[in-house]
Amino acid sequence: MSQDGAQGGDGSGPGEKRVELVVITGYSGAGKSEAIAAFEDGGYFCVDNLPPRMIDGLGELFQHEGSGVEKAAVVTDVRGGEYFEDLLAVLDELEASEALDLKVVFLEADEEALLHRYKETRRRHPLARSGRIVDGIREERERLGPLRERADVVIDTSALTGGALRRRIAIELIGRDTRENQLALTILTFGFKNGPPLDADLTLDVRFLPNPHYVDDLRPLTGLDEPVREYVESGTQAGEFYGRLMPLLDFLLPAYVAEGKQHLTIAVGCTGGRHRSLTVADRIRRELTRRDDVKIRLVHRDVELEPRAAAR
Repeated sequence: MSQDGAQGGDGSGPGEKRVELVVITGYSGAGKSEAIAAFEDGGYFCVDNLPPRMIDGLGELFQHEGSGVEKAAVVTDVRGGEYFEDLLAVLDELEASEALDLKVVFLEADEEALLHRYKETRRRHPLARSGRIVDGIREERERLGPLRERADVVIDTSALTGGALRRRIAIELIGRDTRENQLALTILTFGFKNGPPLDADLTLDVRFLPNPHYVDDLRPLTGLDEPVREYVESGTQAGEFYGRLMPLLDFLLPAYVAEGKQHLTIAVGCTGGRHRSLTVADRIRRELTRRDDVKIRLVHRDVELEPRAAAR
């Protein structure tokens, strides 16, 4: 795939560009789908279940300036049948290309972990012709031995969840730093009378707090106004609530981040979504801004619904 002519400083010809190509392979059930998802999230052009000879052709296409592809990841494995046998030879050809930066990532897991995953998904192992999954696992392990030795990176996923695998790939292979792997936290306020949000991961019902709606001077205001905030947080209930809620979030958020979760929505609801929910949501926001593992977005769904409803 090299071209004639003077070579540039990076070893490629004047009309060529260097493309980062990651080939993901390994045992069936070891997490290749999670791996390709991590690379896709990292901005890679991704193709799943590609026969080896097509990888060679794809690499040539990527080198053309018009392709717009600078980094790509492909998955190839025994699902390719007899075509998979060509992979070692194809990898040698790809590595010889002066326009490709090739990396081979091999995912493996122990027999017990693979059996457990197949029992959970109830999928058929591609090499389990007799129907016994364990036979397919053992045959695949033997066939892929030389490929494992050829790999640049070998990851044992036996003890990794899908989220943990994605996070490890993002940090170790893609090079995204901790800030890029922050949990995107949306704090969403709403009114129960308008229906609960469907996309909430956690929902807090704060209708037990004092309701400013029944105070004439406070009704036109929102929970972001200081008089409303003081009213909602008066007494002991709010303080006790925050005293339990904040430690819970301090426990949950790092756990979600460690699991590889990228987005989390905490919904905070009161009757109309105008007073108490806004006060509590803003307090949560202020408390969590000290964390460096989350980035926070505050959304008030129903603040504008109250005036329109009152006007009818």
